[in-house]
Amino acid sequence: MADRVYPTAKPNPPPAALNGGSTIPNGSAGPAKTGQLYNPNRPRPVYRPQQNRRSNRSCSCRKCCCLTFIYTLIAILSLLLLAAIAGCIFYVLYHPKHPKFSVSSIRISKFNLSSSDSSGFTHLNSRLDFTLTAKNPNKKKITFVNDPTSVKISVAGVDAGNATLPAFTHVAGNTTIMKATVISDRTRNFDSDTVSQLRSDLSKKSGFPVSVELNTMVEVQIGKIKTKKIGIRVTCEGIKGFQPKNASSKTPTPGTTSDAKCKVDLRIKIWKFTF
Repeated sequence: MADRVYPTAKPNPPPAALNGGSTIPNGSAGPAKTGQLYNPNRPRPVYRPQQNRRSNRSCSCRKCCCLTFIYTLIAILSLLLLAAIAGCIFYVLYHPKHPKFSVSSIRISKFNLSSSDSSGFTHLNSRLDFTLTAKNPNKKKITFVNDPTSVKISVAGVDAGNATLPAFTHVAGNTTIMKATVISDRTRNFDSDTVSQLRSDLSKKSGFPVSVELNTMVEVQIGKIKTKKIGIRVTCEGIKGFQPKNASSKTPTPGTTSDAKCKVDLRIKIWKFTF
């Protein structure tokens, strides 16, 4: 029996072995890929957006600011409501009224325009005596404590002088009469235009206009309660004055105050502003 001879070298592997055991026919592009099967019951991944910490902080800050603003507004409105209720109760109990002023009389002793000096200006030489009546119309325990009152008198739009009335206390239902003398400042100069207008007003037979302005500070006392001092300004208009016919006469010429009306305005000061 004849012996078989086996080769020692291993034969080259077939092409199928190089390609993973699958045979690639000639002219094909490559091995066919196995597709994945679609499973409709397969759960889909849930998308969870990442939370932005900065946006959450900004939202919380906005909420805090809004709540703070709302609470502050509510507190302010509550205080205003309480103040309005207290004011209504006070008005019903006391019926407060501001003091009333009137000019009872005015007399002019001098009112002359001196001749022009070397500088070309004219001076005013005047003396006016007036009587002021102040009345507290309140019937209950409302007292006005007045500081010294500054008085300014203008004749035909020209400053005729200043004076100061003493301080006084004005109890409820009381009437106070004060007298003052106003003398012009002879050092004050007037130009030609002012002098010509003033001479024209002084020559009127119906009289020239005189206005009185008062400025003072008043403290209101209601029983044992005292308020802070409040500024008031009193403006009296409708007064007519007449120039004395005889400059050397010692008898002053009276003016008319029948049409005089005085207006009282509050002068409230807030910080640097006065209203």
